[in-house]
Amino acid sequence: MRPMPLTVRDLLAIPSLRLSLLAGGTGLGRVVEAAHATENTRPAAWLEGAEVVMTNGLLLSDDEPGCAAYVEELSGGKAAALIVGVGPGLPLQAVPAALSTHAERAGLPLLTAPPSVPFASITKAVFLARAAEERRLLERTLRTQRRLSSAAASGDGLTGLLSSWHQAVNSGVAVCDSSGRLLGSAGTDGQELLANATAVIETVALHGLRGSGGADLPCGRLVVQPLGTTRPRGFLVLLDADSPEARLLISVLVSLLSVELERRHLADEPQRRRRAALLARLFHPDVTADQARTLLRTADVASASVRAVAVRAAGEPVELAADLALAVPGGLARVTGETVEMVVPEDVDTSAVLRRFATGLPAGIGPAVAPQHAALSLRQAIALLSSSTELGRPVSASEAGSVRLLLSLGSPATLAAFADTVLAPLDAADPGGELTETLRVWLETNGSWAETSSLLGLHRHTVQNRIEKVARLTGRQQDRAEDRVDLWLALTARAVGGPLAHQQKYRNAVPPKG
Repeated sequence: MRPMPLTVRDLLAIPSLRLSLLAGGTGLGRVVEAAHATENTRPAAWLEGAEVVMTNGLLLSDDEPGCAAYVEELSGGKAAALIVGVGPGLPLQAVPAALSTHAERAGLPLLTAPPSVPFASITKAVFLARAAEERRLLERTLRTQRRLSSAAASGDGLTGLLSSWHQAVNSGVAVCDSSGRLLGSAGTDGQELLANATAVIETVALHGLRGSGGADLPCGRLVVQPLGTTRPRGFLVLLDADSPEARLLISVLVSLLSVELERRHLADEPQRRRRAALLARLFHPDVTADQARTLLRTADVASASVRAVAVRAAGEPVELAADLALAVPGGLARVTGETVEMVVPEDVDTSAVLRRFATGLPAGIGPAVAPQHAALSLRQAIALLSSSTELGRPVSASEAGSVRLLLSLGSPATLAAFADTVLAPLDAADPGGELTETLRVWLETNGSWAETSSLLGLHRHTVQNRIEKVARLTGRQQDRAEDRVDLWLALTARAVGGPLAHQQKYRNAVPPKG
């Protein structure tokens, strides 16, 4: 039986206290967590909430405004009830009628205690009741902990553990692996719960095993905890796990689930070795198209095109390979020295996978190729690692031949100096940027007067006049390919090399022809 907290009704029912209800009967279900005796008429600042406030009324006003203010003060402090000592030898022989009236209106239980019952007895009764409640909670928690441990050790594994949790605390639960795939759930639709928790899981994942998170959503209160012993193997998502027992047991559940996921990780090691061996055969230079397709089917990959990815690991390549293998279809990953090499279907969002599992690590992404050419894609991916190291981000083969990429590898100071050398005359003569913007569009359209005029909404003669002025200011002639390339490189260098706001307008520049 679930332990129930002490309420005002329970306190009123203790025979030895001889308490009487005078007003506010609608609030008898309020939880009582403490008892506080005070003659302060402004006690709210001293209350934490759920206290029974006890007073002999020594300083209590019996007029309407004073009683109204006192009840409002107690309500503001979230007091559970007010107990007034009345009778012979006490300041009050009876409770002021105005106090009863306002307590009734506020739903604040107003009780009286006879002179023979000291407030210390009431405090002791509350303390003993709370201690008994906590003892029952602890006993129940220990019983549930034993049930969870037995379920974890049984053949049911994850399923039995999650079912035991839900039965014990009536909280929905789901567990996913490190890439977000549902492993099991109980008491809720696991897929729906994970979908609602996606944003929280992604935030928690950024902090490894040190993080945890929660959110109040329309479906309820979510709590997300990482699972694993040395690195995240998955995530626990709980729904409305806000009971005292649930809060005490969450750490137990996290520990048991972490052990279960580590066990699964170790059990998957033979499969990871088989996939690594399969990948080695796929990378063989003599593999035929039919052999390559057969190897991919063995890994449940049906894509007609694949790409290779190389990631330079920092200290734990084997663990990184396991994470990446779990995150991509087929799980084709292997470790070569300090580099993790893998093959993924063309339609996989490789950049998203790398952001999640290889944040900050150098990574090269090869071109999409037919499966028998996976080794060629891998060579390009490996060749891009040095560029990735320089840029601090993954680099794909699609940008490998780009002038923009080559410029980005240069020193920001050098790029800025080159751009300023070419464009400084325009900066000085054209603070508003009209000449520079016209130049940018003219270069993008490969020197088309008509297209530039149309895009900028200018007369053709205006465009020609501006380009001629650019030539006079910069000393670069519009009909010389070398000069046009210089101008385009200067605009592109500014886009690549610096954070200044005025540089952002040149991000779409393309190389001119002729």
